[in-house]
Amino acid sequence: MRALLVLLHRWFGLAAAVFLFIAGLTGAVIAFDHELDAALNPQFFEARSAGPARPALELADALEAADPRLRVRYLPLQAEAGHTLLAMVEPRDADKPLGFNQLAVDPATGAVQARRQWGALSLSRENLLPFLYALHYSLHLPESGGIAWGIWLMGLIGLVWVLDCFVAIYLSFPSWRQWRKSFAFRWAKGGHALTFDLHRSGGVWLWLLVLVVALTSVAMNLRQQVVVPLVSAVSRITPSAFETRQPSAKPIAPTLTRAQALAAAQTQARERGLKAPAGGIFYAAEYGVYGVGFFQPGNDHGDGGLGNPWIYIDGRDASPAGALIPGEGTAGDLYLQAQFPIHSGRILGLPGRILVSALGLAIAVLSVTGVLIWLRKARARRHAPQAPTAPALRPSKA
Repeated sequence: MRALLVLLHRWFGLAAAVFLFIAGLTGAVIAFDHELDAALNPQFFEARSAGPARPALELADALEAADPRLRVRYLPLQAEAGHTLLAMVEPRDADKPLGFNQLAVDPATGAVQARRQWGALSLSRENLLPFLYALHYSLHLPESGGIAWGIWLMGLIGLVWVLDCFVAIYLSFPSWRQWRKSFAFRWAKGGHALTFDLHRSGGVWLWLLVLVVALTSVAMNLRQQVVVPLVSAVSRITPSAFETRQPSAKPIAPTLTRAQALAAAQTQARERGLKAPAGGIFYAAEYGVYGVGFFQPGNDHGDGGLGNPWIYIDGRDASPAGALIPGEGTAGDLYLQAQFPIHSGRILGLPGRILVSALGLAIAVLSVTGVLIWLRKARARRHAPQAPTAPALRPSKA
């Protein structure tokens, strides 16, 4: 049994090493994507003028009037002091791409300071952090036949990774009487002994954290295909505003203006007792739904806890289309709400992000040391002396 588990662990590790190495390193970086992106690209984040900010909805209307080809998909409703508004845009005609999907807007003047295609396959300075973010969860593999192959692949790797975590912890304790060895590092000895300990003992010390990262990666990449059916077996899940509607191949033009949708969402927010201001608004044209998030300026990622509340409004008649309120719902709802905050470390705020960044580096080390151990054993097998064979018997001559 142990020999079979060793074989399974070895071949999964070799097959997934590159993917986990990439995921670990990129995860370590994107735990601080906003801060690093701002340091690399101040033109996207630092407003050039210091005057009073114009209303965000007015700026969105001005952007669309200045370039009728585009529609503002997402807009922050308030900017941090001295910062730009980062708006996401999309073409009104899908057959006529814009060449960009993000605009940095000076909130005082409405001037577009910079633009880029967020997630582009590019290592340029302005695209580096978005490139790494998309690489982390999709490997930049293109969608084909309606299937996001990169997201599927990383989700399947995560699924097998979860199973391999249990195989690895079993293999890490070959003798329960000598369990202390599985926690020790032979720092002074160095060489292969230390490489082996970094892989085995490092994996033991970090086992629970690695398992959580693997589980949450599956929850985000294979949410509908795997996690929702499994969670639904033990708890009812409240369908989201998008799970109760079929996406339209043709964009649905809203009847409501952004201002009307915002007002409807703010009314619901007051009824629900939400205290945070409206922080961002988006329109999902494929569903005909507005979404309004409630958070302080600059906290769109939702640092601390289960994230930000969102209220959804039907873009045709202002009727409620659903809501996502952190901490509310069934046990299944709460489990799903927790996946991104846990995976990103944001559930614990800054300390959680530091922990996740360090864990990403550790996962990369586990991947490299696993390959090094295999290479050493493979080299040893190739150079091992062959067992002598018995000489062939020849019939004696009479």
